[in-house]
Amino acid sequence: MKERLKAPELRFKGFTDEWEERKLGDITTWTKGQGLSKEYLNNERYGSEAVHYADLYKFSPVMQEVIHWTNSDDGRIIPDNSLLFPASDVTPVGLARTSTLKLSGVKAGGDVIIGQLSERINSSFMSYQINANSKKILPLITGTTVKHVQAKSLATMSVTITNMAEQTAIAGLFERIDNLIALHQRKLDLLKEQKKGYLQKMFPKNGAKVPELRFAGLADDWELRKIEDILKNIKGSMKIGPFGSALKKEYYVEKGIKVYAQENIFKNDFSLGNYYITEDKYLELQSCELIPGDIVISMMGTIGACSVFPETSEKGIMNSHLLRLQTNDSSLAEYIALQIKDSPFIKQQILKLSVGSIMSGLSSTVVKKLKFPIPSIEEQRKIYLFFKQLDDTITLHQRKLDLLKEQKKGFLQKMFV
Repeated sequence: MKERLKAPELRFKGFTDEWEERKLGDITTWTKGQGLSKEYLNNERYGSEAVHYADLYKFSPVMQEVIHWTNSDDGRIIPDNSLLFPASDVTPVGLARTSTLKLSGVKAGGDVIIGQLSERINSSFMSYQINANSKKILPLITGTTVKHVQAKSLATMSVTITNMAEQTAIAGLFERIDNLIALHQRKLDLLKEQKKGYLQKMFPKNGAKVPELRFAGLADDWELRKIEDILKNIKGSMKIGPFGSALKKEYYVEKGIKVYAQENIFKNDFSLGNYYITEDKYLELQSCELIPGDIVISMMGTIGACSVFPETSEKGIMNSHLLRLQTNDSSLAEYIALQIKDSPFIKQQILKLSVGSIMSGLSSTVVKKLKFPIPSIEEQRKIYLFFKQLDDTITLHQRKLDLLKEQKKGFLQKMFV
């Protein structure tokens, strides 16, 4: 029995027909893959294209290619215009998905449920719709330790359909968006790999006096210095935030002197947060004040997370989970922060010095033992600016990627009934 529904909120121009509600089983013929255990699969493109059920956890709603091949005679050929569902997983969320392949002659292994759609249904359109409403699959899942879903259960799921022209238009839009997302993801991954490569080559390693790669005109040897040699010779140049008892929640007020926390470091944004203390409490904890140019390190969570406190930030102190460093004239704060955050050499030291530590994160004891490779101020500045430009480019691509994903999410909510 089919039921007529109202149209989606957002449609392509020229489409006015009402949509119909149907059971997935009314428009689908069910089969299942067979055989093809992992030992018979390869990723070197030898043999026939194949789909293992675990591949489906990595697939997007519409796939243009597979990730495995096989020389085995096992497997069932997937009919064109089919949906693929994993039949088992350890979590319900893992089963709440489907994919369709834009390929012919691909073999499906065991635990792959195959739903061949009728000719009047576009498999890409249906895959995007089901994934957008994946919570409908959750009540159909059974099992305790290992979760299962069966074709007969999937057949009871309600879906909506429109005419083939509108299905094709909707599927085409989402395929184009997915292609753009994949393109930006590849660019982002490449930039991150490039940064990783530069970090390996632009700092000395294995006791070398100079890095493998450096800017033209710079030839002086680098020096390996203890942290005490790069900090100001004043009390508090290395300082941990106040003890918890000195900064309890009841001391916070709606307005006053700001208290900076880990969130500011993780997001590299000191405008975030709304914790404040009174002027009197600030005077009591003034030794924990942050000054522009201070390196601020998170003591908990992501190892090496740090930022340089900017000139534009409002007056404030750090909380008990932060540590402050104040560098002398021999070292650029931004360069030292870059090393703590990203340098493989510093990360190796931190991991080695942290062996046996109970808590995840950094301690002042570890920071005091760090040694930094230091070039001239001119070279420090050039290295910092180089990586800043690279980080800015990575951030720009990440924002574009996030925007595309948000746009897709919005379209998914508005283009299906």
